[in-house]
Amino acid sequence: MSDAPDTAHKQSLQHLAERIRSRRTINLFLQQPVSRQIILDAIEVARWAPNHHLTEPWHFYLLGDEAIRKSIELTRVVVTERKGEKIGNFKAEESAARPGWLVVTCKRSADPELEKEDYASVCCAIQNFSLYVSEAGLASKWATGPVTRDSRFYDLLNIDEEKEFIVALIWYGYPKIMPTQRRKDVKEIVTETD
Repeated sequence: MSDAPDTAHKQSLQHLAERIRSRRTINLFLQQPVSRQIILDAIEVARWAPNHHLTEPWHFYLLGDEAIRKSIELTRVVVTERKGEKIGNFKAEESAARPGWLVVTCKRSADPELEKEDYASVCCAIQNFSLYVSEAGLASKWATGPVTRDSRFYDLLNIDEEKEFIVALIWYGYPKIMPTQRRKDVKEIVTETD
């Protein structure tokens, strides 16, 4: 029996590798509605991320129009408080151009090691989500700006800060443009040991 993958398996691996390589963070989205079912399907796939002892530490908040509108205004307020009105208005306008909003949280733990493992699991779930929407022809941007750390954002979404913390605000939609990127050569990032 050969260890070499058969042709169909090799093509499947190549397709997966290409999907991972082609996923991009997008800043500019078309103003086109996104099927809620695609996002729910992406969340269903996201939850299959590895998680130690099956803690399933994630929670997904899929924002509707009113929550998005309030989040945009809160972004204006938070950024204005930190950087002034001009930048606050700019960030609010930039946020308003992003059609879909999803917040992903992680359960808090009294055990710092468990919370660290859970955080890593949530990051894996976000990657799963991003890959799924990319395969569906959408794009996303994982944001961790000041609004995600502001208690008013937690209040707006009814998130209990003592029980969970925000890992990501994900904006999603159909991309206007797909940028290209490069990565370091594998030889630069791998150390092989005996």
